[in-house]
Amino acid sequence: METRAKRAKATETATKPRKDASKKPKAKAKRKPSSSAKNDHRDKPKKPPTAFFYYLEDFRKTFQQENPNVKSMRDIGKACGEKWKTMSFEEKVAYYDIATEKRAEFEKAMAAYIKRKESGEFSEGSDDYE
Repeated sequence: METRAKRAKATETATKPRKDASKKPKAKAKRKPSSSAKNDHRDKPKKPPTAFFYYLEDFRKTFQQENPNVKSMRDIGKACGEKWKTMSFEEKVAYYDIATEKRAEFEKAMAAYIKRKESGEFSEGSDDYE
């Protein structure tokens, strides 16, 4: 004896369209940039790295020479972080000086960028930077 549930299930599977293997999967739709991203300009200066990242550059070179078999950035980063925490302030000063110089350069460049932006050099309709 056929029950209503079995009959409903049989008609449901019979009417379902089959997936065609020849069809390509749909491409993901591109995300629209947020309104703040639209207003950002390509000439906007990037923020400089912190003192730790300048130290990381130096540390990575020496660490890879001493440990050529370690390729993981995770392991290098962990070792660098541990070393940075144990360093005295006097050892870190060189990296803080570099970071301070780069930060000053960034602030000058940012001030110039804001001045150009306010003067209307970067108008919304101009596509000359693309």
